[in-house]
Amino acid sequence: MTKWRDRLSARERERIARQAHPDWTAPMLATLTHERFYDPDWIFERKLDGERALCFRDGDCIRLLTRNRKDIGETYPEIVDALAKQGCQDFVIDGEIVTLENGRTSFSRLQQRMGITDPQEARKSGVAVYFYLFDILHLGGFSLDDLALRTRKSLLRQVLRFEDPLRYTPHRNGDGEAFFEDACSRGWEGLIAKNAASGYRHSRSRDWLKFKCDCRQELVIGGFTAPKGVRKGFGALLVGYYEGDSLHYAGKVGTGFDEAFLTDFRRRLAAMTRKTAPFDDPVDEADATFVTPDIVGEFGFTEWTQDGKLRHPRFLGLRRDKEAGDVVRETPEKP
Repeated sequence: MTKWRDRLSARERERIARQAHPDWTAPMLATLTHERFYDPDWIFERKLDGERALCFRDGDCIRLLTRNRKDIGETYPEIVDALAKQGCQDFVIDGEIVTLENGRTSFSRLQQRMGITDPQEARKSGVAVYFYLFDILHLGGFSLDDLALRTRKSLLRQVLRFEDPLRYTPHRNGDGEAFFEDACSRGWEGLIAKNAASGYRHSRSRDWLKFKCDCRQELVIGGFTAPKGVRKGFGALLVGYYEGDSLHYAGKVGTGFDEAFLTDFRRRLAAMTRKTAPFDDPVDEADATFVTPDIVGEFGFTEWTQDGKLRHPRFLGLRRDKEAGDVVRETPEKP
């Protein structure tokens, strides 16, 4: 495991630091932007629509954790098996777990696996998953945080074997505008633009930027309306986002649910009901039932209205990898 260090330049070897295997390290997060640009010093990766995960391997101990530190190894046992077969036994890697439909990542299909916590049931689910890896943060007793991204990605390819369900996340050098147009035409979620010379920062950073083909937003579920007609379960979900300690109402979402979800999720919400609204803004829904705002969902929409509501929203799935209190309205920033 010392050969990878021999391939580094003298300056790069000075930038790695001895480090005990970390119990936890926060992932680097991208900043949303509407600006598209070309820059030869940046690389562009496909934005994957799945579940972000960090893998910590320390000898025979392998932990697969979400960005809010939930252990998901039992949900994806085939990924843990593939990581256990690697010759390298001391690493921390960053990636995204996805399912595929017609070459596109499908978060709604991934939901069928995210609810499973029994490894045997997960293996029999019939939902194939893949772990797309795009960064390595710790290797062989050293922190790689201060190495350039290009160097980290090179090391990632050197020290791991990529066989399904493990996949390397390819990138394109420069020409981000053309790549973005191509990504949207293919039905992808968008791109992640990354400063190729940047180190790994354990927080949100402008060195990683999100180019989205459509509007998506994580929101907190704070209530629901009654179903009408032949519909079962509930009519729409009432959702919002935080500004400080205030939960702002962002409107209701009544599409994107299948019949099984309407029934099953209504039972889950029944155990969370409360008498008062969790939102700090008025909710003009006569048939609203309010719930404790603990569950986070992901929603697609066309735009934000002037009064801060979602236009034409649709439900995409539940998120277990983000705490409700961390959900804020995403606003684009310039690079």
